[in-house]
Amino acid sequence: MSGESGQPQAGPSRAGLDLPNLERNRAGVPGGVIRRAGAQAPRSWIQKVLEQIIGSPRQWVTPSEVVPVFVLAVQRYLLEDEPRDTVPKPPLYCYDVTISDGVYREKCYLDPSLNFLVHQNILKVGIEMRICRVSCLYNEKRLGQGILCIDNVRCGDTSDAISVETPFRNRAHGEKPERPLRGGKSHYLALWNNEDPYGDIWLTDKQPEEHNFSDTKIISLSRLEMTWANRRSFPALLVRILHKSKLRYYGKPDKKMIEPYQTFLEVADSSGTVSVIMWNALCPEWYKSLRVGLVLLLQDYSVKKSYPFRMQPIPVDPEIKLISTMEICLNLRDPPTNIIIIPEKQVKPEWRLPRLNHRFITRSELDDMPINHICDVIGILVFVGRVQRSKKKENGEDFWSYRWIHIADGTSELPFIVELFSTSQPEVFENISPTTYFACTQLRVVRNDAQVPKLLYLTTTNESRVFITGHKGQPYTYDAKVKNFIQWIKTRTDSEEVKNTVIGGYYPYPPVPETFSKYSNSVKVGSLLTAMNEVREVIEDLQYREQKRIAVQGIITVIKYVTHSRATENASASETLRNANQPSTSQAARREIQSPERNGKRPLEDEPRCSQSFQAATASSSQSNKIRIVQGPCAKPVAVPQLEASVQAKGNKPGTPSTPLRPDDPITAFLRKARKTTSDRWESQLWREKKFGLIDHLHYSHVYPESIPRKFISEHRKFLSEQYNSQPAKYIPPEGRPPKLDDFESARSLGHFEVTILGLNHEIAIDVAFLPMYSPEDVRTSQIDTLLTCMNYSCVYPQGLTGNDQPQGPRALAGDIIKAASELDRAHIIGILDICNLGNNKVEVYLQKIYSPKNTS
Repeated sequence: MSGESGQPQAGPSRAGLDLPNLERNRAGVPGGVIRRAGAQAPRSWIQKVLEQIIGSPRQWVTPSEVVPVFVLAVQRYLLEDEPRDTVPKPPLYCYDVTISDGVYREKCYLDPSLNFLVHQNILKVGIEMRICRVSCLYNEKRLGQGILCIDNVRCGDTSDAISVETPFRNRAHGEKPERPLRGGKSHYLALWNNEDPYGDIWLTDKQPEEHNFSDTKIISLSRLEMTWANRRSFPALLVRILHKSKLRYYGKPDKKMIEPYQTFLEVADSSGTVSVIMWNALCPEWYKSLRVGLVLLLQDYSVKKSYPFRMQPIPVDPEIKLISTMEICLNLRDPPTNIIIIPEKQVKPEWRLPRLNHRFITRSELDDMPINHICDVIGILVFVGRVQRSKKKENGEDFWSYRWIHIADGTSELPFIVELFSTSQPEVFENISPTTYFACTQLRVVRNDAQVPKLLYLTTTNESRVFITGHKGQPYTYDAKVKNFIQWIKTRTDSEEVKNTVIGGYYPYPPVPETFSKYSNSVKVGSLLTAMNEVREVIEDLQYREQKRIAVQGIITVIKYVTHSRATENASASETLRNANQPSTSQAARREIQSPERNGKRPLEDEPRCSQSFQAATASSSQSNKIRIVQGPCAKPVAVPQLEASVQAKGNKPGTPSTPLRPDDPITAFLRKARKTTSDRWESQLWREKKFGLIDHLHYSHVYPESIPRKFISEHRKFLSEQYNSQPAKYIPPEGRPPKLDDFESARSLGHFEVTILGLNHEIAIDVAFLPMYSPEDVRTSQIDTLLTCMNYSCVYPQGLTGNDQPQGPRALAGDIIKAASELDRAHIIGILDICNLGNNKVEVYLQKIYSPKNTS
């Protein structure tokens, strides 16, 4: 079932150092050194290091001169079991790093002990890096070939002086298709997930071709179902693609498949619909060329009994029989499948192939849709969140990539809220931005009407497809609801939906249930509560853009209000300090980051001198400079981030008609009751007693610029999209002088609260951030007359309201909340925390909700 042809040689790649050839061939042969003519040509640092390795009695060296090199690519792949391995190991993803010294570029193998640098997005494209130790890994099956290995590095800042014109020293590294330096795999994987096709093995040029059917025997699906068990060969199938799934990568270290991919097509003729499985090398050849609606002629396929636990998608036509007893298998061999795309103009009516039937719904209809209902939507994007990642398995290495988006279609004041997972369409997923016309098929309704606030959103399924360009000519454009949307958008070219669009920032969704018992029922983990002494480990285990929600017990001891302007200033100062104290990224530095000093004890200094020289500065810096955190809950699920600015002026919940607050509004009553004092800070007596005797104090209350949603400006579409996408695998030079993220206006000008939670044992404390927002419907079942309920429902008082008794702006709210904070002195609470890793040693921790242990039902 796999594509074994052209299998790469196991072990270090043939595109290696070719060490015996270092001194020959001025023109450059594969593995040789290209020598430039002229005495004034700059000397290559990479070449000097290779000469040191040749002359070294050991297989590693510490370069006599450590100079900065630039990272041009970071590429991931799965390494198979080595011949000496006796016990199969879990998936081990390796990384090849392409560096440039300004003269040559070289592809190097990153020692697996440094993989955490990629996991934390510290080692990334575009940075300046100093390599302190290198080694050589030889290919013992080939004469004189090996690869350069990076064993110890210090990662620096992003550079704006990187040239992409430097040639490869080893000409084979620039050959196509690209191949990993080690192992037998023929391709690289996407850097952050396994679903997206990546690299030059994925073809896109398969075109329809007319076929002469006079000599082609065709069998119907229903007939095949009845006879396949007694057949050795099968006539051709003539079918239309109704659904196409995202890719599944099933590579394992002990599997020798070259391209272990799988995808499902749901196809149909006039007699039924069946699942077709495309295996291995056929996926790179055909996946990107096949789309829903195409007509295929399938020859030389195989048939097997269907997998009993797979759920097929709902047929587009209920009149067509769903065949679930068999599956069609398409392979490069066994037998070699022949696939032909039939032009639509050649499709004859007498074939009676089914047409696509879509299930478009409007936002006004969503409220009446049952849970798990499958539907399609179309609209204009008004909010696009940043890309996030979640682990597929608790202790695994594989991640899902997803982002939250809001779609408006003109039928409701509220948007569609969509959890958009990667659909194996990176060219779409990475290029969606506000103001784009957006269509998505095969979405599933998620709802919980018993929760306060009500839970209602859509999520993608295995068969979801996304469209942002080329809507004209798509089959769904003939749908009546799609036509209605097109007419609506034509009349609103300068609409508020376009002017108030927002991109990026922290987006806390789905909301936390109103009671701890409901929260407990929604959590699918072994341990419901996390001890304070385990929080640091949870934080350090998170990888780049990973987000995790935990519950901790403690006592709120400090509340401090920080204005938006102060938070921005602190962000700049913090970034400067963090860069100044950038730790060494050697193996010893990794241990220091993961196991911070205790009682003045320092880790053993057993690494090369290059890394030791940077450990002193790291050891003297506070833990808060190594890993920082941020947070900001938004209590209402329908709270549209892009409209938060209008909330301050209108006093209404985002996404709802503008309505003034009534004098008897519960929030107004609470604020009127407590606004006599406007101090920006409250500190409990317990904190004064315990703060100097703590074992550990975790400082994670900082809000980074990446977590602030920005008002979208279409002229800077490319720059803003890049800021909130995942880090790319290859360096892309910026166009001109790029702006800074802080140059763009925030869609949230409200400040935030820094909250200190002391553990119940009074030994460990954690500083987190709390970002409230005004949301009156959240409190319809409770009177906001205490700080506990105010924080529990994430309420904030909007600016610009009139009335002598009404405070103006968030600072007045800060005084009111802090004045009423004494009620929490020594009171035990359960805090729900959102932890987000932004990469590059930046972490956010947000206080989402607090519960009282006295009332957990």
